Amino acid sequence: MCGDLEDEEEGDSKLEEMLYARFVAHARALLASAPAPQETPADNSRYMEKLFTDALSRAVKDCEQATDDRRYERMIAQPVVFARLAGFLAAHMSLGEDPLRRVMEALMLGYSEAEALDREQRAYDHGDVAVRS
Repeated sequence: MCGDLEDEEEGDSKLEEMLYARFVAHARALLASAPAPQETPADNSRYMEKLFTDALSRAVKDCEQATDDRRYERMIAQPVVFARLAGFLAAHMSLGEDPLRRVMEALMLGYSEAEALDREQRAYDHGDVAVRS
């Protein structure tokens, strides 16, 4: 019985390590493809992209500064903080802007970006296998 619990905890730990590694790989890929940093872009879409990359860079840095056994824990706390911030900011938008819809669309965009990076990695891995054959 005790051995089963240890095996389960080890399995959870391995899964957490894999999920954290996936996060770091995806974050680094997005940060590498980000446009060159500007101090304060005048264009609103560039400003939003800079704000996103600044926040993502900070999130990765904060996780990397945690001890190995706390990195996953820190990573899974971050969406809660960013969701709270999104809610706080959205509460100050005009209802005509449909703040909930905009926040939900952005949330779903983040999910789709992670899935797209997974698909790209699988395609790359599949290409590697074909080249080696």
